[in-house]
Amino acid sequence: MNRKIWVVAVLSIVATLAFRVWVLNPELSLAVSDSFSDVSSLFNNLSGSMLASASSRIVYVREGMRKEEVGELFARKLDWNDTQKLAFLRGPEGEYYPGTYSISNSKDENVMRELMLHRFEREVEERLSSSTKSVVSIPTIINVASFIEREAGGKRDMRLMSGVIWNRIFTDMNLQIDATVQYAIGTEEKGWWPTVYPEDLHVESPFNTYKYEGFPPAPISNPGLASIDAAMNPAKTKCLFYIHDKRRRIHCAETYEGHKKNINRYLK
Repeated sequence: MNRKIWVVAVLSIVATLAFRVWVLNPELSLAVSDSFSDVSSLFNNLSGSMLASASSRIVYVREGMRKEEVGELFARKLDWNDTQKLAFLRGPEGEYYPGTYSISNSKDENVMRELMLHRFEREVEERLSSSTKSVVSIPTIINVASFIEREAGGKRDMRLMSGVIWNRIFTDMNLQIDATVQYAIGTEEKGWWPTVYPEDLHVESPFNTYKYEGFPPAPISNPGLASIDAAMNPAKTKCLFYIHDKRRRIHCAETYEGHKKNINRYLK
């Protein structure tokens, strides 16, 4: 069968089934996917367009967004006012589960918030074994995953980055993660993830992991399953430092001297 005809046929079936479910329960939010990748990206984009109608909206929440960004996204799609947006943001950072949502225009901000938090509980907490929870807490896992989500150059280096982060933790080294400083200084006006300059490393904030030891008081983003899995399954490495070159390829080093050599070699 011609590929284009096959895609249209499959999308037609998906749209029909989804429409029947939506008619039976218009408030139902369908989690379509956790990420756009490869063929599924095309499929979800096309099916999302077909499912969207005058009474529904497709909202895609990317991995690594902070909750203010998620709130702005829903506010634009659903015409929320500032009060509604603030109500939506009352949930904890790190638990606004990323993915694609098909929602009705009348979706209440409190219902939408609880829906995302419930999906986090279902998709993340229920996947963690009791043995894992006894070794490391869920908040710690999500904290590390939120760093990985913002710092990684892609899924290919998430586990190595996780290994570096855990090595810093186990050696009582400051985490020194730029993304935590971005979280501390980010605003709606200048951007939620601004460029970090040397003077920013001294900013007074509990999220500044250059200045303060240990974890910040909360995650810095809402991570996806890939980074959560990496946080729980770090690569074995002796590295304590890493950089990404201009092509976003990761290079790590065991010592600060080796780190400086990598900077000179790959970034200058």
